[in-house]
Amino acid sequence: MAEQGRELQLFSQCKVCIICSKDLSADTAHQLASTFEEHGGETVIYEPPATFPPLSDFTHLISCTIDFPAFDAAGDALIPVVKPHWVHACLAKRKLANPRQYSPDPRLFLNDVVITCGDIPGGDKEAIIGGVLAKGGIYSPKVSQQVTHLVDLTAESDKARLIAAKKLNIKIVLPHWFDDCLKLGRRIDERPYTLPDPEILRAAPDAPIRSSENRDIIGASTTNPANLPSSVNSPDAQPALTVFQDKNVMLSTDLGIGPRLLGSIEDIIKSGGGSITTDVSKADILICRYREGFAYRMASRLNKDVGNLSWLYHLMTYNTWTSPLRRLLHYPVSRSGIPGFKGFKISLSNYVGEARAYLENLITATGAECTKTLKQENTHLVTAHGNSEKCAAAKEWGLQVVNHLWLEESYAKWKLQPVSDPRYTHFPKRTNLGEVVGQTRLDRTVLESIFFQSESIAREQESPRRAMQTKEQNTVAAKSSDNMQPPSAKVTESESEVPQQPQIATPRAAGKSRKTATSDNHKLQTPARARLTSEGKENDTPSTTSSRKSKEAATARLHEIAPDIALYEKEKKRVGGVIYGGRRKNDEDRVTLNNGKKRRSMEAEDKSDEEDSTEAKRQKKGKPSVAMHLLITGYQKWVGNPKKEDSDKRQLREFGILVVQDARRCSHLAAPSILRTPKFVNALAYGPAIVSIDFITQCLEQDELLEPADFPLKDDASEKKYGFSLEEAKMNAKKNKNKLLQGYQIHCVETIRGGFDAFKSIVDANGGECSLFRGRVSYRSQREESDESSGDDDRSRKEVYLLSSTSADHTKLWPRFRQMVLNRGKTPRIVRVDWLLDIAMSQTLRAADAYELDEEMADKMEQ
Repeated sequence: MAEQGRELQLFSQCKVCIICSKDLSADTAHQLASTFEEHGGETVIYEPPATFPPLSDFTHLISCTIDFPAFDAAGDALIPVVKPHWVHACLAKRKLANPRQYSPDPRLFLNDVVITCGDIPGGDKEAIIGGVLAKGGIYSPKVSQQVTHLVDLTAESDKARLIAAKKLNIKIVLPHWFDDCLKLGRRIDERPYTLPDPEILRAAPDAPIRSSENRDIIGASTTNPANLPSSVNSPDAQPALTVFQDKNVMLSTDLGIGPRLLGSIEDIIKSGGGSITTDVSKADILICRYREGFAYRMASRLNKDVGNLSWLYHLMTYNTWTSPLRRLLHYPVSRSGIPGFKGFKISLSNYVGEARAYLENLITATGAECTKTLKQENTHLVTAHGNSEKCAAAKEWGLQVVNHLWLEESYAKWKLQPVSDPRYTHFPKRTNLGEVVGQTRLDRTVLESIFFQSESIAREQESPRRAMQTKEQNTVAAKSSDNMQPPSAKVTESESEVPQQPQIATPRAAGKSRKTATSDNHKLQTPARARLTSEGKENDTPSTTSSRKSKEAATARLHEIAPDIALYEKEKKRVGGVIYGGRRKNDEDRVTLNNGKKRRSMEAEDKSDEEDSTEAKRQKKGKPSVAMHLLITGYQKWVGNPKKEDSDKRQLREFGILVVQDARRCSHLAAPSILRTPKFVNALAYGPAIVSIDFITQCLEQDELLEPADFPLKDDASEKKYGFSLEEAKMNAKKNKNKLLQGYQIHCVETIRGGFDAFKSIVDANGGECSLFRGRVSYRSQREESDESSGDDDRSRKEVYLLSSTSADHTKLWPRFRQMVLNRGKTPRIVRVDWLLDIAMSQTLRAADAYELDEEMADKMEQ
């Protein structure tokens, strides 16, 4: 009975607000409230457009969406927002479930996913589980009714057969789906990854990819719509709007709309229970076009809803409140654009419909130019997948090829994002990324730091005297920061350290009582920085005229604690350093060892020593720090045996060896001999320590980290064969600093043996530029233009190279290559791939004469 009573009181410490929306009706909300109250909880049901109750009254908010006015304030107050399913999950578990796994926040894009794993390698399993949990999903070790996805490599595993036998509605997907989702930071359609016949394994590389419609950007594809939405403009179907109920709306003069349209908008707002104002301090909503002007800054600092005309029309169309920060083009734009975007010419490919219109307007909002067609002078191509003529031409022309995430996140962060980020160049097979367009939100902290920094206006309206006190405190803080405090200096309780972090909450006017969620939440603002005042003198203003007296006091204090500083410096020299602290030199209880005897203070320290040793043992269970980043190539024991590879990597990690795949990150390279693999050749450009593969074998056998210098790679036969010394190559690489091929223009035919990507990575690692050549004679790269303008007479500027073989499909491209290069006034050189490999492996430049190809040589090879 006692246990049953506790179950009934599961929510006794909880008071929730259930937020009604189009996905959570009032009837469903009342049923949920009854269930919650039966188990000891308290509930309040909120139905828009009523005034949102004070957030401080609740422990949780229950909502199917984040589109309610108090969502951002709840995040600032650390009040979790959960889906209704959280209540049922708590009852099923008989304890409060983790709210993160039930959040409606779209940034936790796997929050509807419950996975279980089949027969996949252990390392992949751990990585997938960790990624799913981090993005809001749930892991279940067993197959159950709640599971939504089984991660497996085949439909013949035990769990897959169990699902088929019980006819459970569970999708069986390849691990690749999670990998692509986590790489993008978005949830993509799992259909191409679904077993038993996944499309990504059977479709041809050049097969067309289906386009998909996206509903996230409907009504949000432009910043300045020309006409009222048809749903509210039609005289036959005037909706009964409630979204503006009791709201004061201010329409800015920068909207640039005519009096007739302006009158229509005002009539619609008034008919919905709202009112029009021209006083920003009285407004609840500000509609403007640009991120500038007094009204914009004031409204933003007072935490009012600031949106553009497109957002206003969206509210009218759907009669549901949504944050203007949720969609990028619902917020006012900047006249100047993102720094660094001016001069960019960006073209789009593979985006259709509303998504294309949205991206075109977004490009314009960044300050760049959007071009309908792709030309040589373009700088970027934004594409939804890699299968199109535009993509092929862009790669051949050396343009930056990225997905729309680069554009969206640059706009959201108001900073040019590097195209080298793998998220922006990742294109999952058989997926059109148009399906995840428009899911990026604006960051209020970024907007505040750039466009409406909270400095004087709102603070002065709230309390001029407090603003003066804050100014005085900042002055004192700035002066005192110049003085170094000794490590053992005491501080009073009121002078305890406060993290030096910027305030996120925006000050509000003291005399304004808003009718939205933010009206009663002044107490939820980020606390002001602790003031350096003595106890009981809260209103004293720190003096700014006693600097001499302060310096004298500080000097006296420094002399007083000088013995402690000397003792601290002495203790630092001890093996292990000062870990557990110690006593002051003038402490009466402090004693020293004499003739190996223990004194009373040492006896008292025995217990703490035992606790410290226990803590040390506890810490040893964690992974050790990384001693080396090891790149491995040619290790035959791992070929075709992913489980052993995964087990060995985990064992190596326990020694402090982190196995990496990127040559740029490696400090050591392990190989059985000198190889011409991309990993080996790329790594040579970074000059790592090179060890034999026996180093890995011995570390695993002896179960410890051995000395790498005892396992040097020696391969005299290969050094003689390729005509270079491994030690000299390492020394040359350190001198070259990845600039061996700087200024070299190298082209590569598409069907080259080894693959274009492999040779491009080698050229990139050595500072050159490698482009795909398909026979187009109009190629002209940006780097070539800058090289010509520099006027350098170096050989690398005068010669252009083509990596080729003597096969017929390669030789037919030679005349076009020569024509292209000669038209530029340069010398064409058609060479074997050995020229590049020998240069990269020896880390010295070599003349192309011995590697050059011509038609006569090709004819002899055919015979």
